[in-house]
Amino acid sequence: MYVIESLTTGGRYIGQTGDLNRRLAEHNDPEHKPAKYTSRQAGPWKLIYQEIHPTCSQAVRRERWLKSRTGRRWLNAELGRASPAAEG
Repeated sequence: MYVIESLTTGGRYIGQTGDLNRRLAEHNDPEHKPAKYTSRQAGPWKLIYQEIHPTCSQAVRRERWLKSRTGRRWLNAELGRASPAAEG
């Protein structure tokens, strides 16, 4: 499970993958079609947070929680800063 942030806009993306290096490269490749959210946002993207989970289902559960209001608040506190939407 990972969180990346746009160096241009400060926007964040939360996802999960078994190969973080490959997935980050895909997010930063404007030609990579599956990265629809990050291809529409200005990059480049940098990794700002990650967690390793023993199973895919646990990673998906954590990803969903971090996308919730409570999860976003926790992540902002963990990172020590407000979300981009709160700053702007």
